[in-house]
Amino acid sequence: MKCRGGSIERTGRRNLHEIQITRMDTSKSHEIMANETTPLVPAKNSKKSKTPLPKLQIGILMLLHLAEPIASTSIFPYINQLIRELGITGGDDAAVGYYAGIIESLFFVAQALTVLMWGRLSDRIGRKPVLVIGLSGACISMLCFGLSTTFWSLVISRCMCGFLNGNVGVMKTMMGELTDSTNMAQAFALFPMVWCIGGFIGPLMGGTLARPQDRWPALFANAFWEKFPYFLPCAVAACLFVLAVFVMSIFLEETLPTKRRTKSTSAMLGISSDELLPQQSVAYTPLRSLLTPSVVIPIANYALLALLDISFRALLPLLFSTPTHLGGLGFDPATIGSWLALFGITSGIFQALFFARIVDWIGPKRVFCVSVSCYVPLMAMFPIMSWIVGARGEVDHAITFALLCLTGMQLAWNMAFGAIFMFIAASAPTNNVLGAINGLGQTSASAARVVGPTLATSLFAVSKEHNLLGGNAVFVVLIVLAGGLRWLASQLPGEVQDRD
Repeated sequence: MKCRGGSIERTGRRNLHEIQITRMDTSKSHEIMANETTPLVPAKNSKKSKTPLPKLQIGILMLLHLAEPIASTSIFPYINQLIRELGITGGDDAAVGYYAGIIESLFFVAQALTVLMWGRLSDRIGRKPVLVIGLSGACISMLCFGLSTTFWSLVISRCMCGFLNGNVGVMKTMMGELTDSTNMAQAFALFPMVWCIGGFIGPLMGGTLARPQDRWPALFANAFWEKFPYFLPCAVAACLFVLAVFVMSIFLEETLPTKRRTKSTSAMLGISSDELLPQQSVAYTPLRSLLTPSVVIPIANYALLALLDISFRALLPLLFSTPTHLGGLGFDPATIGSWLALFGITSGIFQALFFARIVDWIGPKRVFCVSVSCYVPLMAMFPIMSWIVGARGEVDHAITFALLCLTGMQLAWNMAFGAIFMFIAASAPTNNVLGAINGLGQTSASAARVVGPTLATSLFAVSKEHNLLGGNAVFVVLIVLAGGLRWLASQLPGEVQDRD
């Protein structure tokens, strides 16, 4: 009996051993099959599918953003003529550039002093209240600008607009909160696109509506229009800000996470507002802790990009309006407005159709590097056009061809803004400090835009007056700065960080 039990036990152990061997062979065969079916090179289709954009909210945000460039660029076609008519320069046409640069810079001086405060405030009280203040301030300042009859009244109106305006940084913050890494390129492409559309409408509106008593004497025969010949484009721009505030107040939703949770989650779950205070404390993060290389490098690129861009945009109407005997093109305000409008609309269409696709194709860093490299030929076109006018003695089809070439170059240049916005938004460690980081970026850009118009227009005037490098010293300086930007661009991370 004992032997029989032992044989049964040995038989059971043998069967168990065979079962284990069978299981091991089965697992090995599955592993071999898995290894044989696994590709040696990982597939590139592992990208996450794109999250659909919240079209209504982004559409409202872009409507608000559209009012900004329309108002700011509408003064470009007539600002030089306005300075001449006010007698600020004492009849010296070569000195117009000094005063035009000062007026264009004052907005950014005031904005640089306050935009970080508005960004930090939006992290605490919400994005919408800050936008209401900014849009209302811009509306009032445009009306004051149109009613200005002295140099100092122009100065005060531009400063007031800058002090009350933190809109651009807050809008970028809201865009960052409405998107993720899968649709960020598509969304941030809208900023330069809308700015370009505004850059089309603004100069066209400013050049067309300036001095309406000359164009439509039957409608604008009142003495008011003789005293304030540039009030009409300013009044139309102010009406756009009123419309923007109305639409925003009704349809735009708050995007600050703590404010959205305070209104919705606390009401639904019965959470008191006191329990949410620890989350809101993130907004009070010291600025010094945010100044890491991943944040500072994109902001430094944005600042130098803004400096070069505002210099280009200040020089362009100055070159257009400068008399031909001083190396300019001698255009009137309507012609200046038409060309600036063409630059704006072509760039806007290009951004809308191709920016996101190009970013998906070659990546945001390469897009940025290629774009900033286009600044050198962009600047080279200025002395080339001056040379053509001097050689041919008139503005003819050769200048038209050169301006069309300039249009093509600025298409590539404008892509740099959408790319750098992506790097700045992705550099924020949490959404609750996104307003502060965008505020830092906008402060740096505003400071650069303070220097840009004054530096560029003053160098332009000095170059022409003293014939430095044949009157082209200003373009050489800007090309050297563009080389510095290209080096800074190489320091950006290879890919946009995933904030998800």
